[in-house]
Amino acid sequence: MYLYFSHPREGAAAAAQTLAGFAAVTPPRGATMVATKKSKKSTDNINNKLQLVMKSGKYTLGYKTVLRTLRNSKSKLVIIANNCPPLRKSEIEYYAMLAKVTVHHFHGNNVDLGTACGKYFRVCCLSIIDPGDSDIIKTTPGDQ
Repeated sequence: MYLYFSHPREGAAAAAQTLAGFAAVTPPRGATMVATKKSKKSTDNINNKLQLVMKSGKYTLGYKTVLRTLRNSKSKLVIIANNCPPLRKSEIEYYAMLAKVTVHHFHGNNVDLGTACGKYFRVCCLSIIDPGDSDIIKTTPGDQ
């Protein structure tokens, strides 16, 4: 914000009066940094576990194959991106509830989920059939 005044005394008084209207609001000490750091760490944690599943486990990507694995009771965990359409999301959650499978809502959009899987395309949802060397099923909180 730049303030231009012609006279020095006039400028100081006007600037003080203008800036008095703005109240400095500061968050509690360390609250913002801790929350951001914690969510970043949990995001990195699930990204690393997803990469390990992609290397050593069995999985399916995409809406139709996720529904197929849920109907056949092969799925152990379903991960859904946060910008998945509501109707699609509710249908996946319904089939997962019937199959007693945990659903995890990924904190990124479908581009972020695709990148976390090591793919160059968007991934709306994925189903983990066999986690391989990863412990993603035990440590991922279910959001059902």
